[in-house]
Formats: sequence, structure tokens, C-alpha cells
Amino acid sequence: MKKINEIFYSIQGEGYYTGVPAIFIRFSGCNLNCEFCDTDHSLGKIMSDEEILDIIRKFPAKHVVLTGGEPSMQLDDCFLSLLKAQGFYLQIETNGTLTKGFDAVTRWCDWITCSPKKDCVRKQMDELKVVYLSQDMSVYKQYSCKHKMLQPCSMQNTKEVIEFIKKNPEWRLSLQTHKYLHIR
Repeated sequence: MKKINEIFYSIQGEGYYTGVPAIFIRFSGCNLNCEFCDTDHSLGKIMSDEEILDIIRKFPAKHVVLTGGEPSMQLDDCFLSLLKAQGFYLQIETNGTLTKGFDAVTRWCDWITCSPKKDCVRKQMDELKVVYLSQDMSVYKQYSCKHKMLQPCSMQNTKEVIEFIKKNPEWRLSLQTHKYLHIR
């Protein structure tokens, strides 16, 4: 059983896969309490793996984004292998701070997007996505990743993010285009 905040179909609005049609499974619950989080963790419905699968089968895309909150709190081999058996491409968005679900995520997910906030135990990922708050960016050198994405926390610090990227070209700009376009 999983506590699901919502399941919806849209396009990926941020990061490497911006613009790709995707099914979002937003899990409720997190081990952190980030002030800029866009998930209300008091909401959620307890659902079985089959109930989740019945919903996502209705959409034409095969790209599934496992997000939250922190999805690794609820992911396991049984659920992930069920999704893979149905031909879904699995992308997880994780804060990387938990070892729970770590092996299952590594084994089954096709793409790991890690957005570390503190004490990140995951050191290797496909995409490192950092929400920029004028923090010391040297701490992110310890991670091994294919793509480094830097995302403004709000419209107010977008120019600051762009200037940082111009000075540090290994980073790429990630805008939350779904918010600019007013779509989910």
C-alpha cells in the first residue's frame, strides 16, 4: 500500500526531460520539511500497487515520474518491477537522503534525478537538480552525474542563477516551465 498525493498526466516541466509527456505519481510524505515544497503531505489516499497501475495504464505515455515528497520512502522491488513489466520508463525525483528503497531504485529506475537538500547518501545519479538559494555550490562537486541542472527557487533569483551558470558552464538552467505556463 502506498500513500499517494495525486496521479496526473502532463508534460515534464523541469530538468533534463522538460517537455516530455509524463505520468506523475506524487507520493505523500517526506523526511524533510523544505519551505519551498509544492506537496501538501497532509493529503493523500492509500492505494494498492494494482490501483495505481489501473490509473496510469489509462494514459498514452510510458514515461512515469515518481515524485513527492520523497518517493523512496514507499518504493520497493515489487511495485517497481510491476511498472517495468508493463513497459514503463521510470524516472524518480529524490532528495537522495535515505538508504530505504535505495537498492530498488537503483535496480529498477531508468533515470535518477536527485535534488539534494542535506546529508545526501546517493552520490551517483543521472541528473543533479539543485534549487538555487545562493548556497555554497562547491558541496555539489562530490556527486557523479551526467547532467547538472540549476533551478531558481523563485522568479526573484532567476537572474542570479543565470549569472552563476554563465560563470560555471558545467551547469544548465532548469526552469519550472509548468509554473510559467500555468499547467500541472
